[in-house]
Amino acid sequence: MTLVRNLGLVAYEPTWRAMRAFTAARTPDTEDQIWLVQHPAVFTLGLAGRREHVLAPGEIPVTQTDRGGQVTYHGPGQAVAYLMLDLRRLGIGVRELVRRIEQAVIEVLASHGVAGERREGMPGVYVGGAKIAAIGLRVSRGCTYHGVALNVDLDPEPFTRIDPCGYPGLASTRLADLGVRDSIDAVQQELADSLRRVVINA
Repeated sequence: MTLVRNLGLVAYEPTWRAMRAFTAARTPDTEDQIWLVQHPAVFTLGLAGRREHVLAPGEIPVTQTDRGGQVTYHGPGQAVAYLMLDLRRLGIGVRELVRRIEQAVIEVLASHGVAGERREGMPGVYVGGAKIAAIGLRVSRGCTYHGVALNVDLDPEPFTRIDPCGYPGLASTRLADLGVRDSIDAVQQELADSLRRVVINA
């Protein structure tokens, strides 16, 4: 069983620290959890992130974090799902987890008539070459935290202030630009359902 918690609009840094504390305290019997959140505007740098990929942050704060990957942007209107999973219990590794997360997002997009795709060596989901979902994970003692962020109807302008995921000029897109008018709450619930079905029960 996996508990889904919808935490609403919450600050990035306390949420990250809560994920880390949850993971540090869990035991082999601890129930896996998915946290659904939105964040106020923030740029986050992964462990491989380089400051030069943050071109012009302006008033948006930049937070160094412990997930994998480079720089990305979080803001209201983006459906974020944090996955606190015991990989040993699931019997999979990180590469398979990423593949399953991508597939879960692709299936959500397909339900809206949008064709999502993978790109070799660039984790995440893309539509017509533009990134619509970013994935960043941390594994500690065989358990994961951080997760996936799907662009629903967030302000896309801050993506122009960074090299998304460390790739200069990488375009970003969102469901609102693809004709999808569902609310962020509806999309988050779809995402949670898809993650439980594809990632955990696969």
